[in-house]
Amino acid sequence: MSGPLDRFTVSRQMAAKKKIALVGATGIAGQQFVAALAEHPWFELARLVGSERSAGKSYGDALCDPRTGARRWWCDVEPPAAVLALEVEHSRDFSADGVDLVFSAVEADVAREIEPRLARSKPVVSTASAFRYEDDVPILVPGVNWDHARLLPLQRQRRGWQGYLTPIPNCTTTGLAIALKPIHDAFGVSKVLLTSMQSVSGAGRSPGVVALDVVDNIVPFIPKEEEKVARETRKIFASLGEGGLRDADFLVSATCTRASVLEGHTESVSVSTEQPASPEQIVAALRAFDGGSGLPSAPRRWIIVHDDPFRPQPRIDRDAEGGMATSVGRIRPDPVLDNGIKFVLVSHNTKMGAAKGAVLVAEYLYQQGLV
Repeated sequence: MSGPLDRFTVSRQMAAKKKIALVGATGIAGQQFVAALAEHPWFELARLVGSERSAGKSYGDALCDPRTGARRWWCDVEPPAAVLALEVEHSRDFSADGVDLVFSAVEADVAREIEPRLARSKPVVSTASAFRYEDDVPILVPGVNWDHARLLPLQRQRRGWQGYLTPIPNCTTTGLAIALKPIHDAFGVSKVLLTSMQSVSGAGRSPGVVALDVVDNIVPFIPKEEEKVARETRKIFASLGEGGLRDADFLVSATCTRASVLEGHTESVSVSTEQPASPEQIVAALRAFDGGSGLPSAPRRWIIVHDDPFRPQPRIDRDAEGGMATSVGRIRPDPVLDNGIKFVLVSHNTKMGAAKGAVLVAEYLYQQGLV
């Protein structure tokens, strides 16, 4: 993109940064937000919010194991010193006065209680599933369904809020939706079959996955995951009309498993397209896809297509474009399906699939004047 967006970017860099609050700051998703917001050109992480266990402590102290003094920090970059000094506020007492935007990185049961209270006055971008399926709540995927942001003024009107609530999808859904977008636009989609091999970081750290369960193993069931993927994908590709969203009518069948991989979800996908498409045409559509540039966290290449039949692999490809690209390979016909095509993808579950993807969503909303 050029022209108006370039002028927008320059004006935002000259303006004062927007103040950000982060709820759920000490968890693995919260830590990824801290890393993603470090030295952000538009946003300043000003307030941290946590549970009773962390409240009243500095962020640095809240991250430390009280028994051993070990810092429970799981990102691949060090936490900014300025953030370590911030005091963690109790979620029960937290008011969003004085901030412009709230990121929420809490579990669904906590989100169900706290997010509507905050959204009454401020925009809330969430990684939780609590409100993903409500009629006036869009599930925004970077580069895929930006137009669904038009639902947010309707949400404000219906609920009488000054702010709004918009979640990102389940991390397994994110890479799938990005890979499906150019295929759906060019050829239409009628069926999707998916088997995922998901990293252990997707289970969090507490309680997470017991190490001896996943080492030398694949766990063949992740509770509620398959239903989320099917339901969210159809909503992400919904048509938006005057009355709201109408789910896409294609079918999605998912089998979700946990594999002995630290980060990066691998997915084996078969797609039945409405119009016939050769592997070469699918490759061309994927390589041509551009979800939009000019936003600080946007990847230069949204989809990276590999010719090597042994790619993508999570250890090698998950950090492509800073963890924001979806890597696709092994594109070939699927003879079982009508107009069938199949491929393998890798997507970083805690970057594009969680915190950094949510920051990218917030950047777009800011660009559109919704923050």
